[in-house]
Amino acid sequence: MGSEGERGPAAAPSPGQGDPRALRRDCQHRIFVNRSLALEKIKCFGFDMDYTLAMYKSPDYEELAFALLLEHLVAIGYPPEILAYKYDPTFPTRGLVFDALYGNLLKVDSHGNLLVCAHGFRFLKGAEILHYYPNKFIQRDDMKRFHILNTLFNLTEAHLYACLVDFFTNCSRYVNCDTGYKHGNLFMSFRSMFQDVREAMDHVHLSGCLKEKTLENLEKYVVKDPRVPLLLSRMKEVGKVFLATNSDYTYTDAIMSYLFDFRDGDKADTPQRPWRSYFDLIVVDTRKPLFFAEGTVLRQVDTDTGKLRIGTYTGPLQHCTVYSGGSSDVVCDLLGVKGKDILYMGDHIFGDILKSKKRQGWRTFLVVPELARELQVWTEKSELFEELRSLDLFLAELYQHLDSGSSERPDISSIKRRIQKVTHEMDMCYGKMGSLFRCGSRQTLFANQLMRYADLYAASFINFLYYPFSYLFRAPPVLPVLDSLWEPCPPRRWHMSQQWSTLGWTRGRLAQPCPPGWPGIATLASRSPKTPAGRRRMMEKPEPTPAPMAAALAGASPTGGHLVALDHLHCQTKATHGQLPPLMAIG
Repeated sequence: MGSEGERGPAAAPSPGQGDPRALRRDCQHRIFVNRSLALEKIKCFGFDMDYTLAMYKSPDYEELAFALLLEHLVAIGYPPEILAYKYDPTFPTRGLVFDALYGNLLKVDSHGNLLVCAHGFRFLKGAEILHYYPNKFIQRDDMKRFHILNTLFNLTEAHLYACLVDFFTNCSRYVNCDTGYKHGNLFMSFRSMFQDVREAMDHVHLSGCLKEKTLENLEKYVVKDPRVPLLLSRMKEVGKVFLATNSDYTYTDAIMSYLFDFRDGDKADTPQRPWRSYFDLIVVDTRKPLFFAEGTVLRQVDTDTGKLRIGTYTGPLQHCTVYSGGSSDVVCDLLGVKGKDILYMGDHIFGDILKSKKRQGWRTFLVVPELARELQVWTEKSELFEELRSLDLFLAELYQHLDSGSSERPDISSIKRRIQKVTHEMDMCYGKMGSLFRCGSRQTLFANQLMRYADLYAASFINFLYYPFSYLFRAPPVLPVLDSLWEPCPPRRWHMSQQWSTLGWTRGRLAQPCPPGWPGIATLASRSPKTPAGRRRMMEKPEPTPAPMAAALAGASPTGGHLVALDHLHCQTKATHGQLPPLMAIG
């Protein structure tokens, strides 16, 4: 056999035989998939503005909002000493739950089981948690007591709750009670504190003081990216593009003018274009999530004055015209598209993603800026994830030969302590509240909502720039019941015979020892039958082992069966204890 250079084109690997890592895009450019989506079927691209088209610089923007919140609380009677608190970006994360009865910040899973509990900045453990939550569980549907902080705007709110609880708990003028603080004849409950903070949030956002401060220093607070006009112009070449934002026209115009203010247009040596020319439809004051239900009156905006014109607009779509209010149904009518034709991009799981998905059937893309940090930690701390994986395998070995008749009880105390230590160390890599997606092996409420309602997600919508508009985002065929049976993919090399590669389930055994050149997992693959009768036949008479795998399976343990997912582009990674983000499939 000649050298690699002599083989020529004939030696090129067949589809499905290459290293999947070579087929993946750069980590920071990827779009992740929960539900398959053919991009060529999308006729219309929709955008939210805040934290989607317009990304705010963190932590500068949160520090500004936090300072304004403190000023308002002092103005309505809170002690001026709270002004000493500063925003700490390492403390809050999205998806926390504030308990308005006990004043605790909670991190929970999708079922309401407690993962983390903090009272102020003090993290509770053991008996302290049981004092408040005897079952380590909350009723998430008790909306009057438990309030989910899901948006990026909620980060400052979550940190403010912690600051207020910390202040009143440690201030000698106040007596601590389970449900609040007593000062003389006055009692301030955590519920009233919650109401004050929510009122302050409304004031800061609706009065315009936050917007005013932002517009005074756009360079400090708003990310300006020359790829934005380039991507939107390409999207407009293959479909329609619209903007639907809750912001008013004056603020929207100022932000968008800044985002598109480049010397050239969308391409080099082309004249600069007005930002409105990049959109087929622009709607402000949408009042989402009401926008996705009955909506409000659709009115035209006078772009010279920013004022609304009298009466309901009932005419056809006009180019570069700005509208106010309306509904998602009106958007579909004006653009001449149906719900499934639209891919809508936003950062708000409830206001942008859940409602557009459940009420209108729009395809959804969730912007998760934190994903960039999550992936960075995953890369930098891979040795911790590998250690947890090894500990899990060690546990499996201890129990491998035991069954219901065994009296032997392996001592796993040291392994459990090590798992807890490594898990905590990983959590602290993300921040004081841990990963946005996981706590140890358990998925957070935020991650569960993301997987339920977002078809696609990424750190930024800009990642579409690195995919053709004919791309098929394909989700893996994962059955939730079998999620824990998925085997971690080989870390170094991938080998697959085209004769037995499949797009469905495969059955396999862990081969010991592995043949030279193999990564450690040998897989016996057979296409999963689509009918119950076919599955029974498969179990009664399994398909013969493919020839390329026969040697690898020789000597395999009869109890070492594993389920492994294979396809010609991706291999899925799952870890029992590892804090993997819920990256269902990678484009």
